[in-house]
Amino acid sequence: MFSLLSGPSAPLSVHGAAARAAASLCVGLTGLSSAQAQAALEPVVVTATRSPLAASRVLADVSVVDRAAIERSGALSLGDVLQRLPGIELARNGGPGTATSLFLRGGETRHTAVYIDGLRVDSQSTGGAAWEGLPLELVERIEVLRGPGAAAYGSDAVAGVVQIFTRRGREGLQAGASLTLGSWHTAVAQANLAGASGGVDYALALSQGRSDGYNARPIATANPDDDGWRRSSAQARVGWALLPGQRIEATLNTHRLRSQYDGSLANDDVSRHTLRSGGLSWQGRWSESSQTRVLLGETRTTYETQPSYYRTETTLRNLTVQHDQRFGAHQLGVTLERREDGLLNPATAFAATLEGDRHQDALGLLWRSDLGDHSIQAQARHDKDSEFGGHATGSLAWGWRFQPGWRATVSAGTSFRAPTLYQRFSQYGVATLEPESGRNLEVGLRWASNGSELGLVAWRNRVEDLINFGAAGPCASTFGCYENAGRAQYEGVTLSGRHSLGALALSGSADWHDPRNLDTDKQLARRARKSARLAVDYRLAAWSFGAEWQGVGQRFDNAANTLVLPGYGLVNLRAGHELSPGLSLEARVDNVADKAYQTANTYAQPGRTAQLALRWAMR
Repeated sequence: MFSLLSGPSAPLSVHGAAARAAASLCVGLTGLSSAQAQAALEPVVVTATRSPLAASRVLADVSVVDRAAIERSGALSLGDVLQRLPGIELARNGGPGTATSLFLRGGETRHTAVYIDGLRVDSQSTGGAAWEGLPLELVERIEVLRGPGAAAYGSDAVAGVVQIFTRRGREGLQAGASLTLGSWHTAVAQANLAGASGGVDYALALSQGRSDGYNARPIATANPDDDGWRRSSAQARVGWALLPGQRIEATLNTHRLRSQYDGSLANDDVSRHTLRSGGLSWQGRWSESSQTRVLLGETRTTYETQPSYYRTETTLRNLTVQHDQRFGAHQLGVTLERREDGLLNPATAFAATLEGDRHQDALGLLWRSDLGDHSIQAQARHDKDSEFGGHATGSLAWGWRFQPGWRATVSAGTSFRAPTLYQRFSQYGVATLEPESGRNLEVGLRWASNGSELGLVAWRNRVEDLINFGAAGPCASTFGCYENAGRAQYEGVTLSGRHSLGALALSGSADWHDPRNLDTDKQLARRARKSARLAVDYRLAAWSFGAEWQGVGQRFDNAANTLVLPGYGLVNLRAGHELSPGLSLEARVDNVADKAYQTANTYAQPGRTAQLALRWAMR
């Protein structure tokens, strides 16, 4: 099932310049054959198979968020954007900038693989990307794959994949800027410049933001100060078509976040996140049906706290060689990949210095056939880990267009995630930990016709050898140790749809989940069994209006299911006006009813907030 968040005038597909931009983006990633170019007038998805694929041919459950939808959301963090999508929940220790967990189809945060411009972002500490430390203002497009992607991406993609694409130059000159002001003295400014000429394309973007925040932990044992944040981001990309069909590209991204949090009563606790990524790629198209891409890159992430000192640094290097070959209605893809991870935790008052590294070498294969109304896709991958030896994963999917506008899909796949270096070698670590492994089965039904879309998907994902933090035992700590002691099952049903009635666009989704610990038969912490979202957008001449409702059911804050987090419902409103061509003003009020709610016990979420955004884009 495929869903697209785009502007009210195009709720189900990308038209005109937006479609060409999406197609251009995907060409820069892996090249585009003539057969694929014929589908460029509809959305093109990369994440489902690691190759550009027209949305109508995707056999996985995928959502795409474009830049217009990001701006319209008024979100101050990437997580706030993603939690508006089906199958995604967010738990946060306060407002934007604080520790954030993202549950994709109920999976743990570490079970979602994250990429920025094709480069992997991860932590060798507790595992998974630090969602609060990822940039938002520089993002051009987001693709979310729900369901295991290990057969394409290897370790970590147990619950799904989130891929972030930054801005890219197109023919001519493009420039833009925005200023957003909001509650708690929040201010975010960004500017971008991009273009292409004579075979060279480029994109530059900068952003700066700050907020005084609010008291995120209003309890007697926590510091009653406001918890604010400061962040800055920069992005640069340059590409050169040096020969017909041959292109090289370099990317550089950097993001810094400083945020306050309440870890004690007396201290002003501060955390600092940094993220740096850089990549160099080459892609060549040898014929209309043959193309190759090579990507070499590195990401570095750090997290540090003061005055209670802790610091962790992860360095991740990737080398990917990918070749796609088409034989009529059949496609063969081969991927060779090497990943190197390094961890450095400097000594603290409680632990000695921890430093280590590991690597994985992988071979991945893709076979896809489109035969009339039927599509079959098979993927297989073998990862050889320097610590754990070989690990094989695979997936098989089938799609059937049984009536005009109707398509049914069935898929099955396996996945795994290797323990982090911290989980194995820190004072809480156990060197004999085994990788977590998953098995997924899902069935989907989708209907699309004349600007309307309806989708239904059901899945079950069972994970064995789940890594938990348990009682003291084989590790050096007397407080507790990591252990392979869990079995979890994530199963559910998602219903989603969009419909356009002239200037009125409706969209919504409903999720019924049962994220469960199979050993205790308890609901997994901080995940609701029911949630729903509904959005209405209306355009009238130069004006646009929108309303959103989000409802989340009861959750539990602990594994024993004794501490209840009540359900909640939020209403957000917005209105925008185009002052002149390329210049617009938008106002938002979120949590209109000033609802008090929590996604983590003792941590307050934002009450009623307001913001005003002025945006300019060259036309």
